[in-house]
Amino acid sequence: MDFETRAIHEGQEPDPATGAVIVPIYQTSTYIHDEVGKHRGYEYSRTGNPTRTALEVCLASLEGAAYGRAFASGMAAETTVMHLLSPGDRVVSVNDVYGGTYRLFTKVYEPKGYVFEFLPAEDVSTRLADALDERTRMVWVETPTNPFLSIVDIRAASEAAHSVGALCVVDNTFATPYLQRPLELGADIVVHSTTKYLGGHSDVIGGFVATNDPTIAERIGFLQNALGGVPGPFDSWLVLRGLKTLAVRMREHCANARRIAEWLAGQPGVERVRYPGLSDHPQHELAKAQMDDFGGMISFELAGSEEDTRQVLGATKIWRLGESLGGVESLIEHPGLMTHASLADSPFAVPGNLIRLSVGIESVDDLIADLEQALSRARTAVT
Repeated sequence: MDFETRAIHEGQEPDPATGAVIVPIYQTSTYIHDEVGKHRGYEYSRTGNPTRTALEVCLASLEGAAYGRAFASGMAAETTVMHLLSPGDRVVSVNDVYGGTYRLFTKVYEPKGYVFEFLPAEDVSTRLADALDERTRMVWVETPTNPFLSIVDIRAASEAAHSVGALCVVDNTFATPYLQRPLELGADIVVHSTTKYLGGHSDVIGGFVATNDPTIAERIGFLQNALGGVPGPFDSWLVLRGLKTLAVRMREHCANARRIAEWLAGQPGVERVRYPGLSDHPQHELAKAQMDDFGGMISFELAGSEEDTRQVLGATKIWRLGESLGGVESLIEHPGLMTHASLADSPFAVPGNLIRLSVGIESVDDLIADLEQALSRARTAVT
C-alpha cells in the first residue's frame, strides 16, 4: 500500500466490539486477566495500551520499520535511546542539533562519564571516519539540522558508524517519514518528536523510536516499560489522528516554504536564506537525493543587529512568535534566545540575526505579505 493509505489504515482496524471506524481511546490503567498468567494481550497501560499499539504499528510502517515504540515526548525518546549506552561510551554528533538534545548530551550525560564530540554537518557527511575510534558507540545525526537546515548524508554516516561497530541514530523530526526514511539509507534507529509534524496541530507532546533491528527493538521495548516515559492513550490518539493527514499537510508545508524561501532570497536586508530547496544551498543536490521534498522549515539571517531581528519578530501578525514547529499554523522565532538558548555559552551559539520559520498551511500570499510588512517596518525603524 502507498504511504497515504497506510497512514489511514495501518494498525487501525475497525473496533471489533462496536465497529467504530476510528481507534478508540482506551482510557484505562489496567486490564482484567482471565486467570493467573493468562490475559488478552494487555496487563497494565505503562507496559501496553491498544491505542498506543495502533500508533506504534502505523508510524513504524510509515518509517519502513519492523518495530516502533511511542514515548511521552521527543526527549523521552532520546533519553531511552541513550540508555543503550554506558558511561565511558563515546558519541559523535552533528553540532547543529536541537537545543534540548545538546542540553541532554552535555548537561545530563556528559557529567555521568559519557563522551561527546560535535562535528559540522559537512564533516559528518564526508570525513566522519576520521573522527571515529574503538570507543565510539553511536553517531547522532539530525537532517535537516536545527536551526541551520544543513543536510547530512545519512548513507555515508551510517557506513562510517558501522565500520567501527557503532549505531547510527537519525532524528527525522524535520523531514518526517513522508519526505525521508533513514532506515532505508542504512540508519539503525530513527527518533521523532511526534509533537511536531506528525501530530501536526500543536496540541500534543510525544516521541517515537523506530528500528529494523530485533535486538535493538527488544531493548528499547524493555526500556520503554522500565523507564516509563510513555504517552497516555489520548496523546497517542491525537498523534494517530495527525498521521492521517500527514501527506496532505506536508505537501502544503513544502509548497509554501519553497515560495517563501524564494521570495526571501530576493529581499533587501536579508543576508542569507537557509532552505535546502534553494539551488544555492550547499547541500541542495544531497537533499534532492535523499529527500522527496525539502520540508517546511526555513532559517534566514538579517543584514543587521539582534535588535533589528527583534523588530521583525515583534512586527508579524499571522506569523506567531513561539517555540516548537510543524503545526498547521506558521511560527516565527529567535533560536539564539528561544529554542537554542542552551547553546548560548557553547562553541555552537546561534547568531543573533538568525530567524527560524515554521511555515504553516495558511495562504502563502498572506504569509509573504505579513513578512513583507514586518521586514519593511524593521527597516523603517532602523533608518
